[in-house]
Amino acid sequence: MVRLLGPQDRLLTRLEHEFPLVRVTVRGNEISMLGDEDQVDQASRLVGEMIALVRDGVDFGAAEVTEGARAARTGDRSVTDAVGSVILQRGNKTIRPKTAGQSDYVDSIDENTIVFGIGPAGTGKTYLAMAKAVQALHRKEVNRIILTRPAVEAGERLGFLPGTLTDKIDPYLRPLYDALNEMMDPDMVPKLLTTGVVEVAPLAYMRGRTLNDSFVVLDEAQNTTPEQMKMFLTRLGFGSRMVVTGDATQVDLPAGSSGLQVAQQVLKGIEDVHFARLTSKDVVRHTLVGEIVDAYTAYDEREIARKHAAESRGRR
Repeated sequence: MVRLLGPQDRLLTRLEHEFPLVRVTVRGNEISMLGDEDQVDQASRLVGEMIALVRDGVDFGAAEVTEGARAARTGDRSVTDAVGSVILQRGNKTIRPKTAGQSDYVDSIDENTIVFGIGPAGTGKTYLAMAKAVQALHRKEVNRIILTRPAVEAGERLGFLPGTLTDKIDPYLRPLYDALNEMMDPDMVPKLLTTGVVEVAPLAYMRGRTLNDSFVVLDEAQNTTPEQMKMFLTRLGFGSRMVVTGDATQVDLPAGSSGLQVAQQVLKGIEDVHFARLTSKDVVRHTLVGEIVDAYTAYDEREIARKHAAESRGRR
């Protein structure tokens, strides 16, 4: 019951938030619900499936309850399908999709050679891609993992950084190292990096290479130029898979087109290339992040409409 309801009954509070017309009462190991008939049926279905999952050792968070409630309301999939199956298990930490959109994204990685994961911050684009890469390595589906991203500053000039070339580029690659240490034994990561089984490198290091039997993840792809994106995609070798992640609304390039935006137009309709699109509904950070994403999207749409209107008046 503690695992089902969460610490300080946080998951119970989330359940009541998702079904506001239902009053939930817990006494010992019994849960009773009163209220609107449809919502009681939906909430009962959700709790019943959660109990089965908890018995199987699945831990729940607020994001899973929210996504499970959405599945219970629509009836288009089970709660189990909505929250996704486990990708990696490390100690008490379980890595798995937490929304329907994330589940579809993970499934597309299994089914396609090249997948573009496009969506706002907090949707787990890179994290899930790296989890799939580690899973593929553990299953011996690939011989190595290659993680890369363009070395582009996020809107501010940091000046010349001290140290060796490695010291200069490491800050840009730090998020990849952090995620890697979460998914693998931190003592093993340096050994895998030394032997080349895992490689973390800036995008510029990919030129002229053919990447065979590898799981390759390109992060922050919105900051690639069209030429860099073409260069990266044509590194694909036999037995390899690629996942390209990015947020088209956060381009930090000083000028010119984003390689991610151009790729969506150029590669549309090519078999074995899939574009997975995540939205604010797939954000698994603080609930405010989803609202912030929606607010900025609405603002951008208003600005585009305003500019179009101004240009139309100017042409007259």
